[in-house]
Amino acid sequence: MAAQRPGALERAFSVLGDWKMVRGELAGVNAKMLQALEAMGVLEVAGSIPGVSALQVAAILAETGDPSRFPTARAMVKHAGLAPCENSSGNHAGQAGISRRGRPTLRLAAWRAVWGALRHNPVYAARHASLTGRAEDQLTDQQARAAIAAALLRQIHAIITRRTPWDAGIAAGRRRPGQEVNAAA
Repeated sequence: MAAQRPGALERAFSVLGDWKMVRGELAGVNAKMLQALEAMGVLEVAGSIPGVSALQVAAILAETGDPSRFPTARAMVKHAGLAPCENSSGNHAGQAGISRRGRPTLRLAAWRAVWGALRHNPVYAARHASLTGRAEDQLTDQQARAAIAAALLRQIHAIITRRTPWDAGIAAGRRRPGQEVNAAA
């Protein structure tokens, strides 16, 4: 064992050096992503969703491209493969699920964004609780997260194309875009 110690220490030192180099490169990439959002003029709205960082929105936009190229927000969800689809044929009624006919890296970016959003965004947390706690058609935790990922993509489409910050009232379905905010609410 004592004879192997110098080699083990050398490998550990090498791994530590690699880790420091990768962290430096990651910081550079993160800075470039934020600069790209700033150049597009959407940095402020990209960071307006509680629980979702501007970097997570940038990762999603890196996978989708310009959201305005999609005619609707639902088309962007379909592009990610998060659109619901029914698996049936003839008399056989299969289980419904997400299509998975889209960009897996976009699905992954949206999925990762949901994890932080559920902890720090009361609208998404309430929606998750509603989907997993209802009496009929109760969803599993994973199904509810997929539904919230799809909702997040629709909302990112809206805030980026309209250049307006995220609004909890609209996201929760309490009011429509363009509707005045009630001062009493």
